[in-house]
Amino acid sequence: MSLDPATVRRIARLARLRVEDSEIPQLQTELNSILGWVEQLNEVDVEGVEPLAGGAHTALPLRADEVTDGGIAQEVLANAPDRMGDFFAVPKVVE
Repeated sequence: MSLDPATVRRIARLARLRVEDSEIPQLQTELNSILGWVEQLNEVDVEGVEPLAGGAHTALPLRADEVTDGGIAQEVLANAPDRMGDFFAVPKVVE
């Protein structure tokens, strides 16, 4: 499937996008590329694959709710502009 400039303008109008005439060819190329990927996906053999309606029926594994420091304090503080020991140093804002 290939989109013509009139269809690209219509898509832009429906999406409420302001597109200048000079942008139409680039947008047309990008949309045609996206449609090409969709056509490729349509060629995938999905025979015997059950449709997935969502992950709501899958039980999620739970972990223990334990308070930790994360174990990576030095890595986090490596990006700090200023530090005092294992803490971020910030300017005093209350007199």
